[in-house]
Formats: sequence, C-alpha cells, structure tokens
Amino acid sequence: MDNTDKKDCLISCLTTRRQFLFLSGAATATIMLTGIPGLGAKEVQAVVSKYPRVKIGKLSALKQDMPVAFTYPTKDIRNILVKLGTPAGGGVGSNNDVVAFNPVCTHMGGPMETAYKAEYKILGQCPFHQSTFDLTRHGMIISGHATESLPQILLETEGDDIYAAGVIGLVFGRNSNV
Repeated sequence: MDNTDKKDCLISCLTTRRQFLFLSGAATATIMLTGIPGLGAKEVQAVVSKYPRVKIGKLSALKQDMPVAFTYPTKDIRNILVKLGTPAGGGVGSNNDVVAFNPVCTHMGGPMETAYKAEYKILGQCPFHQSTFDLTRHGMIISGHATESLPQILLETEGDDIYAAGVIGLVFGRNSNV
C-alpha cells in the first residue's frame, strides 16, 4: 500500500461525527422497533404482596387527634390509627380524615408511636435525628434525616367498621412486611 492508498483509506475509512450519530440513531430505532434478534419479548409479572384484610376499629369509636394502636399485618408490627379532623391523603370516613401509619422512623427506626402533634397533624420528631412526617400528605417527610415517607396502612371501610387491607411502603428493618 503506497502513501496515496493510505490517504484515500483515511478519508474513506473514518466515520465523521455526523455519520456516527446518524448510524447509531438508525440502529437504536431499529432495535426499538424490532427488538434484539434472539431475545423474544417476555411477559413480566408484577410481584404483589398479599395482605390480609383485618378489622382494626370502628369509625364511631375514634376521637379526633387521639391515636389508637393496632397491629398489622403481623402481630409484631405496631401501627397507629388516627382521626385527624382534616382531609388527608389515603384517608377514609365521611371527611377522609382517618389514616393509619407505622410509627417507626424510616431513617434509623426511631420509635414515634407517642410523638403525634395534633396541632400540626404530624408525627415526630424522631428521638434519634428529629425527622418529622406529615400525616395529611401520606406520611411524607417534612424535616430531618429520613428520605422516605412513613409506611401508610391502606384502609377500607364497610359501614362503621375500619379494615386494614395493605401497607404502602416497607416497615423499617424488614425486607418484607408479611
């Protein structure tokens, strides 16, 4: 190969940025439309935890801003049920103001069962690092070191009866709530 052949090869063999972007875009579009050969589309099933439906109280027995303790979904997981007196995310009852949460801080597991502040409708401060959670907004963190909301207990009503039917989130220290 002489110098002329080498020069011609450099010009014709190298890909410009424009060519590279065009070719990679075309390849991506082809793969998205047709899939990768040999990898058939497979149906993926969602993993769903099955929670028992358990009666945990009566709407008529609740007093505003007076939390009631109950266990769910297992006997060793303690939670609180509270009538806030103001509508809340995930709330049940005529005013959507009855909610339930697992009162263990999602940061390091600080116990907050007795840390409900009625004036602000919050749970906290956690005794470890002062995390505080808004019970009107699905237990969302409002201050402190926690990065996740409190696990909210999914509630259902049937007449005056209140049922726990699931858990939204993972209880601190567990890899499964059930």
